[in-house]
Amino acid sequence: MKLNERSLAFYATCDSPADNAGFLYKRGERHTAYHRRWFVLKGNMLFYFEERESREPVGVIVLEGCTVELCDSAEEFTFAIRFGGAKSRTYVLAAESQAAMESWVKSLSRASFNYLRLVVRELEKQLEEMRRGPAGGRGGCWQPPGSWKPKPSVPERSPERLPALPAVLPKENGCAVWNNVPGVDRSPDTSGCGGHDGEGNPRPPPLPPRRRASSSEAGSAGAAAAESPSIFCRLHERYGQEVARLRQDWLDRRRGPQ
Repeated sequence: MKLNERSLAFYATCDSPADNAGFLYKRGERHTAYHRRWFVLKGNMLFYFEERESREPVGVIVLEGCTVELCDSAEEFTFAIRFGGAKSRTYVLAAESQAAMESWVKSLSRASFNYLRLVVRELEKQLEEMRRGPAGGRGGCWQPPGSWKPKPSVPERSPERLPALPAVLPKENGCAVWNNVPGVDRSPDTSGCGGHDGEGNPRPPPLPPRRRASSSEAGSAGAAAAESPSIFCRLHERYGQEVARLRQDWLDRRRGPQ
């Protein structure tokens, strides 16, 4: 990718979001006087303009292979951008407040690709640990120490297995007995509750005894059973005559006048 003044000016003034922007005082290279300039940080490039409304930048600083550190100067809130090498230039800047200085130092320190490369490597390492899971690493999402507490491991409880019931339940006195499984000796339960068997499995409750019908109920049921056929016959005969009459009318209409 080739860079020239026109492409840099377009990138500096385009609508792409800036990482930081604001007024700073820049010390001259030949003269030690400070000049107020509008600075815009985009990626690893620090542009500075004469005014905020300027359409072209005065200069650009490529933030690669440099360090950002505080420095002693007559001006307050000063910091410097230093490059390695004997003939490299050092840019001395001053902010308007302590908060602005800290914000710029933090933004400029994280602007180089070397810093981004370290961040990417750390994220790749954490992602690899998450993929390996608890066996190969700590697993899960990364969180700062002290922000979470490990959950106590609770062993999973296996579902309780009910005893298998026979295909045909044995009966005693005409009532089915649930706990009378062939081949298993069980002591009678006198408490009246299902309870549990010797292995700790829940025992189904016994069925209630069958209720015997009284003589009056038996007589009324027999009378109703004897009366129901006669009622059905009368209803069948009544509606059968009406159906036969309707069928005859339909046949007469179909034949037509003779």
